[in-house]
Amino acid sequence: MSKSIVVTGDNFDNEVLQSPVPVLLDFWAAWCGPCRMIGPTIEQFAEEYSGRLKVGKINVDEEDELSRRHTIRSIPTLVLYKDGKIVNQAAGALPKKDIEALFKDLV
Repeated sequence: MSKSIVVTGDNFDNEVLQSPVPVLLDFWAAWCGPCRMIGPTIEQFAEEYSGRLKVGKINVDEEDELSRRHTIRSIPTLVLYKDGKIVNQAAGALPKKDIEALFKDLV
């Protein structure tokens, strides 16, 4: 069972900007091999850190406006929000420890 949420333009403010916990956003696409590689790790973090970290998935093909707003140039791109502000960002199929390092000190 997936613990991550689908983030869209309609729920972005509520789910991300107003979240009481840090939010890790995964900008991805179904056709993206590296996105599929890190997908299980992202889902694992959603379960492991449930209640302390919110994990959101943004499909770049379906959410063009959110992708433009975040200046997404390559995928996967991970963006970490805390208190409504971007505090960390990384692109590429990173190893698990590098992804965890993006948010570990904030949860």
